[in-house]
Amino acid sequence: MKTSSSLIKFDNGIDLECGVRLDSFELMVETYGELNEDKSNGILVCHAFSGNHHAAGALENKKDIGWWDSIIGPDKAVDTNKYFVVCSNNLGGCSGSSGPLSTNPISKKPYGKDFPSVSVVDWVNSQKQLSDYFGIKKWHMVLGGSLGGMQALQWSISFPESLNKAGIFAAAAKSSTQNIAMNEVGREAIRKDKNFIDGNYLLHDVKPKNGLKTARMLGHITYSSEAIMDEKFGRNFQDITSKIDRDVDYQVENYLQYKGEKFSDIFDANSYILMTKAMDGYDASCKADGDLEQALSPVKAKLLLVGFDSDWLYPPKRSKEIQLAAMNVNVACSCVILEGKQGHDSFLFASDRYVNILKAFIEAE
Repeated sequence: MKTSSSLIKFDNGIDLECGVRLDSFELMVETYGELNEDKSNGILVCHAFSGNHHAAGALENKKDIGWWDSIIGPDKAVDTNKYFVVCSNNLGGCSGSSGPLSTNPISKKPYGKDFPSVSVVDWVNSQKQLSDYFGIKKWHMVLGGSLGGMQALQWSISFPESLNKAGIFAAAAKSSTQNIAMNEVGREAIRKDKNFIDGNYLLHDVKPKNGLKTARMLGHITYSSEAIMDEKFGRNFQDITSKIDRDVDYQVENYLQYKGEKFSDIFDANSYILMTKAMDGYDASCKADGDLEQALSPVKAKLLLVGFDSDWLYPPKRSKEIQLAAMNVNVACSCVILEGKQGHDSFLFASDRYVNILKAFIEAE
């Protein structure tokens, strides 16, 4: 699989929904496969909250496998033998794109907490500039899961002429009150960390690691299902020789400690706050006075919605809400609810039915 990674600078800048203008910005981008002559085989992949540009394949260390490697690659559901697949780290992220870790051109110090608020619409607008950079006038498909699915939905609304199809998996037209509440607990854990220092931790060469770890542990619980937790761990005790922390008793505690520790090593706390706020703030119908049907009425892309029966973060009814609104304004839309024992994270894992449905949708006329 031909793979390329690059940091692309956009000197035209971008006007953000919060009212701030970035005079220039950068996106870290990874591509797979080759763009055909008429540039009609492009597929844009939008990442979920904790994802990044590395969606498929292994890096040089052979260990860092892309977050959607089960779906993207040669002869997989998103076939890189046929399609040119593009994935960028979102604006405000911490994997190379402009964000809190970037240098503020005015202060010459990291932006930190002063990086402006971003939104799903802002991400889609920055990705539109990316499509212009590649000379792609119309994506064959834009797809993503969770927060990535929200971006795919917004693409179909913001730029109806610029994509043929949209794949919206384990997502919703807006976050629920419970979603927002869960995210706020995570943010509060970060803010209460003694090393957060009102978001200025970079200037003090410290990191709110404990708060970030706690936030991720909570988040990981919401991404899983009770069934998969029971299957993996049950109420089994952790072997004393492999405890992450001395206070750990159960295997599930040890697992959460491990996941939280690993995440806190690689993610930025200000990006965590920024991106969860963007997720909370998204409402596909906000510019249509809360009327989702009206918001979807300009859509010309064919939509594929996939929900998973064990997902309690964005349950299947959220997918059905979008489907019903789309059908009521004559937007071509299919909705499939699949079995997925991994809970919300089920969209990350390939199953025969999932792959077959996605392949058929991508390749259909």
